[in-house]
Amino acid sequence: MNSNNSDFWNALDELVHYSEIVIDRSKGTPHPRYPDFIYQVDYGYLKDTSSMDGAGIDVWVGSGEKKIDAIMCIVDLVKKDSEIKILIGCTEDEKAIIYKTHNETQFMKGVLIRRHDA
Repeated sequence: MNSNNSDFWNALDELVHYSEIVIDRSKGTPHPRYPDFIYQVDYGYLKDTSSMDGAGIDVWVGSGEKKIDAIMCIVDLVKKDSEIKILIGCTEDEKAIIYKTHNETQFMKGVLIRRHDA
């Protein structure tokens, strides 16, 4: 099996292409429940989609070319769920920030899966 299956990435491309990206947590703004946490990369969701938490599929939108370049697979022990977050146009520095964000507490862990055909 190929972890970089082009059909998977193509399906994500189609999902994002036909969905509206809503940025509800802009870079530089605090988290609504954790005001000490400041977003360092734009964060939002795909309108009219659903994820494990019942909300839209989460996206991180960076400052680079607006192509899907990676996903984060997350396990949240507080919410007792898991989900993916799509990274769109993220620079290497932004990917490092996002990875750190999802791994800095004992209650949330994530893996970054890079797109190699992007």
